[in-house]
Amino acid sequence: MQQRPSSAPSYLWALAPLYTCGFGTPFSMMYAAIRRRSVWYGLASAGYATATGLWIYLAELYEATEVPVPASVAMVLCMLGPWLIGTVHSLAVRRQVFGDAAPYETGNEQAIALAQHRRALRQQARELAQHDPVMARELRIGRPDLPRQYDDGGLVDVNRAPAPVIANLPGLTPALAEQIVRVRDQVGGFVSAEDVSAAASLPPHLTADLAEYGIFLP
Repeated sequence: MQQRPSSAPSYLWALAPLYTCGFGTPFSMMYAAIRRRSVWYGLASAGYATATGLWIYLAELYEATEVPVPASVAMVLCMLGPWLIGTVHSLAVRRQVFGDAAPYETGNEQAIALAQHRRALRQQARELAQHDPVMARELRIGRPDLPRQYDDGGLVDVNRAPAPVIANLPGLTPALAEQIVRVRDQVGGFVSAEDVSAAASLPPHLTADLAEYGIFLP
């Protein structure tokens, strides 16, 4: 999970265009490009540098002569762009620049956080079912084939779910799911993943996934 950016360094960076009158904007954006490995920040740095350079060039070019209106407008825009627009830009992207995870890592971190959250939901659903199986059945825990509001993290009730739902468990096939349902009808239900594997003669490597995603409500 990303941590909150450190206030002092991030604001010092974000306000650099303001207190340097725009001259520091290309350098602050280049820092952002290097820190975040971002082409877009690199292009922004080049754009601000071009505007600053053009302003300096025009100021020197017309230092001793009257400045034409087009050149005067260009000078104002090239001065205010890195200064004011650069300040707004820096403040807008401050959190992104100073976040702990690089952009290409963010997706992975979010995926891990989501997987951990789903696992926690499964554990909560199992604990609820253990203490109150009647409520678990009412909430339709393990029954993604039925309308419900409770999020059980992806559990499947092997004792009640139809074969097509059981077939969605990792490693299972429609044929294996039908085999589980046939044995379930014969024995009246299962008590654990090991029980299912033994009774339905499943390949041993499926037991771990059954234990993770299966639930066995009485």
